[in-house]
Amino acid sequence: MDILTQLLLYFTSFFTLMNPFGVMPVFLTMTGGLSKKERTKTAYKATLTAFIVLISFAFLGKYLFDFFGISISGLKIVGGILFFFMGYDMLNARLSRIKIKEEEVEQYVDDISVTPLGIPMIAGPGAITNAIVLMGQSQSVTDKSMVTLSIFLVSFISFLVLAGAGGIIKFIGDKGNKIMMKLMGLIVMVIAVEFFFDGLKHYVALMIAQ
Repeated sequence: MDILTQLLLYFTSFFTLMNPFGVMPVFLTMTGGLSKKERTKTAYKATLTAFIVLISFAFLGKYLFDFFGISISGLKIVGGILFFFMGYDMLNARLSRIKIKEEEVEQYVDDISVTPLGIPMIAGPGAITNAIVLMGQSQSVTDKSMVTLSIFLVSFISFLVLAGAGGIIKFIGDKGNKIMMKLMGLIVMVIAVEFFFDGLKHYVALMIAQ
């Protein structure tokens, strides 16, 4: 496999799992009361958080999981539960725009940038698992560089999508945003169910084996 094909394969897998367009409706709703500057700042902090988390798990994930006795299956179950409730709120349009006092904006941006936007919306169980698996399979410095570059590129594209989300919402309007949020809510719930049962398989198999 040549380098370009390998990079494209890694990039596609991370782009699909990080899904910046799927995160956009939640981002728009949670940052509806912010200025364009603060919204861009939130997008930057959220994608930077996701990038740091994914890089950390790519290089240290296996050791961290072994040290704390955590499994990918457990991460998938927890992520699935979080995703499901978030998707349910999106489906029922319960993620309402929040009015933030000027003195509370900085704290609000910091809070939502880390969670739920950075983790688990952008850097979710799927993306984390992908980072650990791909880095574990990488034997050479070039392979490891491809994984790192793929994470960076998708994080950068995610930033551009979220930072430009205000212009997209102006184009589709509030009604279009609500429809998109409901549709994405349904998709997020489906992904959540897949994550949950995929993680549950491991524990069911262990119980049957005993």
